[in-house]
Amino acid sequence: MNCKLDLVSKIKQYVSREFLHSLKYLLQVHLMALGAMSAFRVLMLCTLWEQLPEDVRHAPAMHAQAMLRGVWFDNVVACYILALPLVLVTLVGALDHYGSKVVRPIGIFFGTAYCLVFMACAGNIPYFAYFTKVLNSSIWNWAEHGSTTLGMMFTEASYYLYIAAFFLIFALFCWGLTRLGKAWRTSISGPKEQRRHWAKNVSNLAIGLALCGLCMFGIRGRTGYNPIKVSAAYFCDNPILNQLGVNPAFCLLQSTLDDRRAENKRLHLMDDAKAVAQAQLLLGRKGLPHLSPLAREVKADKAPTRQNVVLVLMESMSAKLTGTQGGTNLTPAIDSLARGGLCFTNCYSAGTHTNHGLYATLYSFPSIMKRNAMKGSAIPNYSGLPTVLAQEGYHTLFFMTHEAQYDNMNAFLRTNGYQDVYAEEDYPKEKIANHFGVADDYLFEYALPVLRRSHEAGRPFFATLLTISNHPPYVLPKGFQGKSKDMEDQIVEYADRCIGDFMRRAAQEAWYENTIFVFVGDHGKMVGQADCELPESYNHVPLIFYGKGILPQTNTSWAGQVDISATILGMLGISYTQNNFGIDLLKEHRPCIFYTADNTVAARDEKHLYVYNPDAEQEFCYDIQGATPRSVAMNEEHQILREYCFSMLQATEVLVEQGRTLNK
Repeated sequence: MNCKLDLVSKIKQYVSREFLHSLKYLLQVHLMALGAMSAFRVLMLCTLWEQLPEDVRHAPAMHAQAMLRGVWFDNVVACYILALPLVLVTLVGALDHYGSKVVRPIGIFFGTAYCLVFMACAGNIPYFAYFTKVLNSSIWNWAEHGSTTLGMMFTEASYYLYIAAFFLIFALFCWGLTRLGKAWRTSISGPKEQRRHWAKNVSNLAIGLALCGLCMFGIRGRTGYNPIKVSAAYFCDNPILNQLGVNPAFCLLQSTLDDRRAENKRLHLMDDAKAVAQAQLLLGRKGLPHLSPLAREVKADKAPTRQNVVLVLMESMSAKLTGTQGGTNLTPAIDSLARGGLCFTNCYSAGTHTNHGLYATLYSFPSIMKRNAMKGSAIPNYSGLPTVLAQEGYHTLFFMTHEAQYDNMNAFLRTNGYQDVYAEEDYPKEKIANHFGVADDYLFEYALPVLRRSHEAGRPFFATLLTISNHPPYVLPKGFQGKSKDMEDQIVEYADRCIGDFMRRAAQEAWYENTIFVFVGDHGKMVGQADCELPESYNHVPLIFYGKGILPQTNTSWAGQVDISATILGMLGISYTQNNFGIDLLKEHRPCIFYTADNTVAARDEKHLYVYNPDAEQEFCYDIQGATPRSVAMNEEHQILREYCFSMLQATEVLVEQGRTLNK
């Protein structure tokens, strides 16, 4: 007890009484706000209770985890609000200047800020109940219809509960804020020391700056190189519990800022209606009125095979790196798979970033230039390979090397068909190779026993593995001996060896004989020299289907990542509603292929290449019949290529913008 009193007396000796009471006030308001936001979250859970599956209702541990993640996000919002008052209190403490002129403005600021936050929390409950999405920037679409929106809010009887909850919780908060403000004002209005030692002012400043740093850490929400994203709230396969933890004010602010990013600005390549009509014609689609103009019913021509599917997206694996497509002998494992399976030699990635490859391969939508469709606080819903297979009773799993919230993957994937997501957080710390997580060999090593358990559970699985090693910074295991002395070549050899080792070990598993393996580059990389405005090696990627019953064959037809899902579903004999841009490569034909690379659009056929930069409004036409592309004047063939890629991309923009991306 005496030790405690001595500590308190020492603190008072070096830190002013007024400053300590000021910090106490800020902390009390902070905790009170966290409690209020948690109350809204409890109300939301109660409101959505009937929408929860029976097993989830009786899982209090899952409810608790969602609530704790909610406090995590609430603390981020509260730290944003706390930052300005904390800086002001720090300056006041350093200058030893207190009074009601400080107390009142801070109280008004807190009241105003939390009024807006609580409004978002209250409005989020009926919004989520209707849209199954946390409040986001889409609400600004109704801003021009303010009177209609307000009329809807205040005339719908079911909303009265949430309006009442807002007024009650905000009134209690204001009452507490007033009491705390009075106590603070009283504590700093007492008699001051006759002579104030300058050391106390310095101590006040030092402590205040340290707390400001802690507040900034709270705003980031986590350690690491990325600040917190909505993906951090996702932890299971239930959409309600996943989004329960997301603070509505946080989501609204982040999604609004996302909309203002340059890469998210709307694409204007051609007229919307014309683009959709041309896409229908080029894809041979009539559309389904209740879904989209490109939707169709696909009927399988055989009974479902119930085969497992293992899809490996190989980081930066350009086709030009492989021996079977003109590269040197760096990829014996991939070359062996290509010779033993169905290999498409003219496959192109949708873009030049991993998020583009995932988006196109899994959901069959082209990438819109440099836009990352997976990012954003408002997570869109898509139909695609994971969703269809999940509906067919498959266990869907995704394995990545890095942290789960990188590129918002965790939230996007769990929202769109994946039941289990494995990431850096699941791996031993000693296996972390760099800031991109574990190396490829451990990714495959970790996945094998998980797939074995999935097989033993008695249902087919769909597993996606995303490799990373062929991406800077390169990390090779100790003792690795490559044929080349060049690191760029060695890392390709290592990535290839990991695939070979994985396939040899997989061949010992009980599920191997009943599995379709698919290997595709997530995008390419620069190989050789730049021979045109958009070098082919950036998008030309290997695509291999391998497994029992797949006859060795080399197919030279045009193929895109957008076609992989439809082709796999055709192999599996699954009938489904398709609402995307993919074709079954074994039954349909593309006259040409199109792709993008950040701010560049390209399309090619056997003899011609068309490249366009919308930002610069510059187009480039090439004759590619020789070894090196030759710049030529635009002709009719180039115009056909332009219309093809423009219509596909613009139609994508229309369907995504209108939210017409589901299959039901």
